[in-house]
Amino acid sequence: MDITGNTLFIPGATSGIGLALALALKDRGNTVVVGGRRTELLEKIAAEHPGIGTVRIDTTDAASIQAAAKEVIARYPELNVLVTMAGIMRVEDWHQPETFLESAEDVVTTNVLGPIRLIGAFVEHLRTRPDATIVTVSSGLAFTPLKVTPSYNASKAAIHMLSESLRLQLADTSVRVVELVPPSVQTDLLPGQAENDHAMPLDAFITEVMSLFETQPDAREIQVERVKFLRYGEVRGDYDDVVATLNGTDPH
Repeated sequence: MDITGNTLFIPGATSGIGLALALALKDRGNTVVVGGRRTELLEKIAAEHPGIGTVRIDTTDAASIQAAAKEVIARYPELNVLVTMAGIMRVEDWHQPETFLESAEDVVTTNVLGPIRLIGAFVEHLRTRPDATIVTVSSGLAFTPLKVTPSYNASKAAIHMLSESLRLQLADTSVRVVELVPPSVQTDLLPGQAENDHAMPLDAFITEVMSLFETQPDAREIQVERVKFLRYGEVRGDYDDVVATLNGTDPH
């Protein structure tokens, strides 16, 4: 993906990776529109970062997605990049179904149905653009499971395979599919993660991601070095060791 001269919509960009990526892309000369549920955050972003557009959207609500898509396309007909950034992560204990079922359903609705509905709402428009990109967001946990977040792991594995499949289906169109594969990054995705020394600093992550977009414009996956430990365990043949390291257990 060319990282200049685009018009991008990034739902789920009112904080964390989404907002940091939106600001970095704006600084590269792109027109950037961010979406989120909380109007006060959208108003704050618009006030602090003149030039960034804002649209209210709830990616767990199919009707909200459709309404936001109509608004974005009407206001920004040059739109050629969709970044399906919105996502949640929950700790679950599957020993007790009554404690995790509602949480798991929320994760699947946000992390899987959300991107599917977003892509469905925008793909027809994107196909009219001569050079368009859908950026999906999976995770290193799509490839190596973290014991305490089963639904999140599964949702991101689904996004990986969705990305692979859409890339094949849309190969005869002007729309490219690029999968962003983050490691653990210092954000508020989980309580305490922003202060976790084992997570990658957000600024360092965004800097490396922007460099990869710039130097690898034809990449199918954007992988910072830190995520490759999780991404390629099976390929290297040390998957069991990677799982054990991630979860603090002894594989032997």
